[in-house]
Amino acid sequence: MNKPVIPVEIRTVLPFNSGRAVFIGNEEKVFVIYVDESVGAAISMFLNDTPKERPLTHDLIGHLMTALGAKVERVIINDLKSETYFARLIISAENELFEKKIIELDGRPSDCIALAIQQKAPIYVSRDVWEEVEDRSDVLRHLEENGQQGEGEGET
Repeated sequence: MNKPVIPVEIRTVLPFNSGRAVFIGNEEKVFVIYVDESVGAAISMFLNDTPKERPLTHDLIGHLMTALGAKVERVIINDLKSETYFARLIISAENELFEKKIIELDGRPSDCIALAIQQKAPIYVSRDVWEEVEDRSDVLRHLEENGQQGEGEGET
């Protein structure tokens, strides 16, 4: 994938209807991806380093990747079609002979974001998507001014 990308971070995660609104962006622009409650909760837990009694699905995937010598290198939110976002999960893996390979997988942005935060990997948005999304910085600013704090302000 050779599209130009913009580095972003998770600005906050807020409850929204029966799911969560994940505010993503930088100082220039913020946009929102709506995710289901379970993945939104996982993103929030990873942002806040919340201890869990038992591993959740994303924990299991992370443990499996570690056991196999793999890690998330980066996530790229690379497409937007009919209000649906698409993402790529870029993984590097090293076998017992120290041979490295890069694996690129399609995934739901919410799952990719959860894994990136869990493994402290960077998140990017393709320039095409960045230019297409509506800037919601005003909504985030309004929520912050009215004391509606979400999980993970300013963290990646």
